[in-house]
Amino acid sequence: MSKRRFAITAALLTLLGGCAKESEQTTSTLSQREKDSILANSQIPGARAVKKTLTTADSAAARQARIDSAQQNP
Repeated sequence: MSKRRFAITAALLTLLGGCAKESEQTTSTLSQREKDSILANSQIPGARAVKKTLTTADSAAARQARIDSAQQNP
């Protein structure tokens, strides 16, 4: 196959791929929190750090909620 024919074929395939319908593309329905939770429970390197970060964020949010409720009900 000549270089010119290859370039034309590649250009046509690129155009056809760009014209795909939105419904054909897969989209994730998971939230970022759910994705991070799945990652945290995996065996890949760094997963423990993600789990620790999620735990720390949960703790801070719970503490802030307690502080807010204490200020509303003195």
